[in-house]
Amino acid sequence: MIQAPADASSAAAASDTGLDASASIPTVVASTVPLANAAQLSQASSSAATSAVTEAPAEDAGMPQLNTAYWPGQIAWMLIIFAVFFVLMARVFAPRLRKVIGQRGSTIAEDLANARANRDEAEAQAKQAALESAAAHAAARKLAAEALARSNAEIAALTAVEDQKLNARLGEAEGRIRAARDAAMAHVTEIASDTAQALVEKLTGKAATAAALKSAFGKVS
Repeated sequence: MIQAPADASSAAAASDTGLDASASIPTVVASTVPLANAAQLSQASSSAATSAVTEAPAEDAGMPQLNTAYWPGQIAWMLIIFAVFFVLMARVFAPRLRKVIGQRGSTIAEDLANARANRDEAEAQAKQAALESAAAHAAARKLAAEALARSNAEIAALTAVEDQKLNARLGEAEGRIRAARDAAMAHVTEIASDTAQALVEKLTGKAATAAALKSAFGKVS
């Protein structure tokens, strides 16, 4: 039996890739092949080791996030990115946000203050308008009462004047009526005397004397 030595190049490749020498170096092959075929065996073992070295990472390949060999770098980059975002939030975004919120709060407070002021002013104007309206109503009632009083006084004065005129006219009319009645009564006596004289003369055929007529009228009256 002939023992073939391990290829030096395959051992060096195995040591460079960090693989186990026992896994990369092929096992000792016992063969009855003549020494003339030693070179061919060496090349075959070298190609087998090379294929094992190239295929080992492919078999170990996977997600880098789950590979613990990459964790330190990932953690470092995560801390750097977090620090950058924290600095941006603390120095840029947060101050701007606080400024906007403060401006908005001051604007809202100013608007509320203006609204309260407008409400108070409106209430004051409403009260003033109510007072002015009440004063105007009172003045109107006073003017109406004064006008009514003046009108009543004027009407009373005119009524008194007209009553005086009417009473004067009534007195004059009554005087004229009395005078006319007296005049009529005087004429009635004469007419009655003439009528009685005519009747007596027609009935008796004699004319009645004035003394007889006067005596008869005296008895009648």
